[in-house]
Amino acid sequence: MTLPHFQLPLEPVADPAAVVHAPRARFTVLTSRLLRLEYDPAERFEDRASQAFWYRRQPAPAFTVARDGDNLEVETEHLALRYQASNTGFTPRTLTVHVKATGRTWKYGDPPGRAQNLLGTARTLDNASGGVHLEPGLLARAGWAVVDDSRALVFDERGWLTARAGETRDLYVFGHGRDYRAALRDFYAVAGRPGLLPRWALGNWWSRYWEYSADELKALVEAFAAHQTPLAVCIVDMDWHLTQTGNDASGWTGYTWNRDLFPDPRGFIDWLHARGLRTALNLHPAEGVHPHEAQYAAMAAALGRDPAAGDPIPFDLADPDFARAYFEILHHPHEADGVDFWWIDWQQGQQTRLPGLDPLWWLNHLHYHDLARDGRKRPFIFSRWGGLGNHRYPIGFSGDTIVSWESLAFQPGFTATASNVGYGWWSHDIGGHMGGVEDDELYTRWVQFGVFSPILRLHSTKVAYHERRPWGRGLAAARHAADALRLRHRLIPYLYAMAWRDHAHAQPLVQPMYYSHPEADEAYACAQQYWFGSELIAAPFTSPADPDTWLSRQTVWLPGAGDWFDFFSGERITGGGWRTIYGGLDHIPVFARPGAIVPLAAQPEGTANPEALTVVVFPGADNVFELYEDDGVTTDYRRGRSAVTELRVSWNEDALRFTVAPARGDVGLLPARRTFQIVVRGVARPARVEASVNGVVQEIGCTYEPERETATLDPVALTPNDELAVAAAAAGTRLLKPRDRRAETVRQRLWAFRLDTWLKGRLDGDLPQLLEDPARLRGYAGLKDAHRAALEAALRGG
Repeated sequence: MTLPHFQLPLEPVADPAAVVHAPRARFTVLTSRLLRLEYDPAERFEDRASQAFWYRRQPAPAFTVARDGDNLEVETEHLALRYQASNTGFTPRTLTVHVKATGRTWKYGDPPGRAQNLLGTARTLDNASGGVHLEPGLLARAGWAVVDDSRALVFDERGWLTARAGETRDLYVFGHGRDYRAALRDFYAVAGRPGLLPRWALGNWWSRYWEYSADELKALVEAFAAHQTPLAVCIVDMDWHLTQTGNDASGWTGYTWNRDLFPDPRGFIDWLHARGLRTALNLHPAEGVHPHEAQYAAMAAALGRDPAAGDPIPFDLADPDFARAYFEILHHPHEADGVDFWWIDWQQGQQTRLPGLDPLWWLNHLHYHDLARDGRKRPFIFSRWGGLGNHRYPIGFSGDTIVSWESLAFQPGFTATASNVGYGWWSHDIGGHMGGVEDDELYTRWVQFGVFSPILRLHSTKVAYHERRPWGRGLAAARHAADALRLRHRLIPYLYAMAWRDHAHAQPLVQPMYYSHPEADEAYACAQQYWFGSELIAAPFTSPADPDTWLSRQTVWLPGAGDWFDFFSGERITGGGWRTIYGGLDHIPVFARPGAIVPLAAQPEGTANPEALTVVVFPGADNVFELYEDDGVTTDYRRGRSAVTELRVSWNEDALRFTVAPARGDVGLLPARRTFQIVVRGVARPARVEASVNGVVQEIGCTYEPERETATLDPVALTPNDELAVAAAAAGTRLLKPRDRRAETVRQRLWAFRLDTWLKGRLDGDLPQLLEDPARLRGYAGLKDAHRAALEAALRGG
């Protein structure tokens, strides 16, 4: 018997008004750009929800139907389907779909490569040093992508998966042209949305495959606090349970606490919770339950076995009775002791006794919904990608990568491309998992990428020479990695608003550049950069510094003709082309779009709705940012318990106006008084700054940093119902009037270079002439190509 919370309120039967019948075929117009195509000689079509597609009952869009003998045409605003009924069924000759936006036509049987499919994601990066093969995704430059759902299992009335009847061909044609975001919206509509993450999941995670004791983990948590480096999650890897079993079990599967290491498990978890941390236990369920487990007798009795026989109980998640005992006996007691979620570390194959059922897919589905069984706890899992539909079950664990620059370099593009199947919450082993060559620079760059990735989780295997604590590295790496981890916690207000955007509006946090610029060839050629939320482009350094310049290098494409801004320095960078970015170990290439608004926690402490916010604002365009907040842990947001604070920039050439609107929604979730500090980067020194609260003028001070062209206003305390308006204006000049930074950039690079000091001095002395004519660099003997390229880029403003 299945548990009642697995019986989900799905809507798999399409609106009859959206269905068109033909001999032995059925076509469903789910949206004007998404079609379902079915063929069955016996016309036994499937109306139950499949593993991926749950909500086929969508509002029927406008379409026309034309019949001429055996020929059928179905046309929507965006697509034209043509089918010629025949005994052969679907063939390239009988079935086509024309995509009006691109002028391309899909013929039945066309492979994804013919459409220039933009790919999706992969099950795991286990053992990879660099790239892996990616599955096809839902987006393609030709404008069509096809999901063959024919072999997918379907849900029965118990909420349990079962095989289909008959030999139905069951296809979904996504014909969205290059409107990639619309394709994701339609996919979320028919497949379901990703769950909204708990707010604390966006903070820093610690995990390590290591035989920790409770005291050692407590000491580690206290060391992070002593180094003022925030943590939100502490995972306990597999040594939490008994591994020396005394029987045929390998020790990888386990459910019984190792009391030598954890004499008081509940007390240990309470200790973590008291310090604001959440925890998960590692889970390898493949070996079932052996007689050494404390739960063995109860499991045997629940499944009608004789406990005295001592026979191992095999893992059989396809059996509803086993699944019920698996959760109620093996997991729920640990959750009652405080375990917040489970790390499902499945690596043992793709078969169960139900043909077609991948145990990973089913583990992900059941664990996610089991954690939500009380109706209030916000569920999520931590597991590998199990296939299409797993976007509903964040978070993804990408597996055990090799420590290498190649692994790091692959992960930005891999993370962004996963959005093409809606899988927006990958968590990587930051620093790499195993093997390779440990390197302070590689470690730091990986942590910096982790800040600008969906989940930041430090992890490594059980080898003493893999060090993931920042203070365990060299001084420079320790400083910059710790700074990055603090920045991650400051970013949580921004990240949480983006998590809501993904859940509610089908906009993953990390997106490829072609989502916003689908007609630009450059957008498909910049896998090392990505949109990080609505306001920022991140392009982390993923290769080692040049041995001659001692600088890292990244090539970035900044679209459009407008101004972009270095998020940290405020430097203006003209868009419309490729830029070569250089930086030292402290530099992370992150760019704010014109008019960007990025809310940060004023301090990197905790993960709750902060009492003090720093809002970083950039000039150049009008913009609105919705700061979404709720209680961060329950599902009350589904019942309207949330609040949104609108932040608005209004811009013209000589003035910027910024507004914090009164919050709307359940303002009781917000601090009774919250401090807002507005920081405007990339502007000239304002001649005047004015502020008002609820229309009443207030004095406000302003500090200006010319090095970063940044104006920092004094903090203002507001209630949720207050409105703050701030205006900054220049006098007799434009507010956006960037200073010439070329000379200082050249000198910064000369300081970094491994280069003869006399030559550095000569170049510095000749700087006025070089600024006039960068081609003069060719005349300096002793400069290597890397020196010359870095200096020329600086002289030309790059």
